[in-house]
Amino acid sequence: MATAVAKAGAKNVKKAPPGIVSDPIADMLTRIRNSNAARHAEVKVPASRLKLEIARVLKDEGYIAAYDVEADGTTQTMRIIFKSRPDRTRVISGVKRISRPGLRVYARKTEIPRVLGGLGIAILSTAEGVMSGRQALRQGLGGEVLAYARVWAAKCSRMSGRR
Repeated sequence: MATAVAKAGAKNVKKAPPGIVSDPIADMLTRIRNSNAARHAEVKVPASRLKLEIARVLKDEGYIAAYDVEADGTTQTMRIIFKSRPDRTRVISGVKRISRPGLRVYARKTEIPRVLGGLGIAILSTAEGVMSGRQALRQGLGGEVLAYARVWAAKCSRMSGRR
């Protein structure tokens, strides 16, 4: 009887049905981060035009080896293949979502962020499309800061005394 009272007094919180993600870009970046940390050779994520553009920027900047789209019926899946160094360390040390649905982050053409002093990239969505921070700076464009991608630097870790 006590459980029935507790259930009646509890708030009814609506949950999203399984498979529906409130922030697909954050989901993609989290899958990349987790698969990279687990040293998987590749990761599969649901495809969209924005996700394909983010993967294109990561490939152009040398953070991933390749990506391709697999279509099965009505759904499309993007396969991202990671790049690794000869000593088996990964090129990507981290990806971070910056602008999210609850807090959009925009940058003017003069305020484009530098990630790790130039060792990483900012991924921006501009009026001319999705591009890296360097490309946006060259073209004199600002936009929404979607994410940061960081690369592990051997020089930096040796200089600080960490290995």
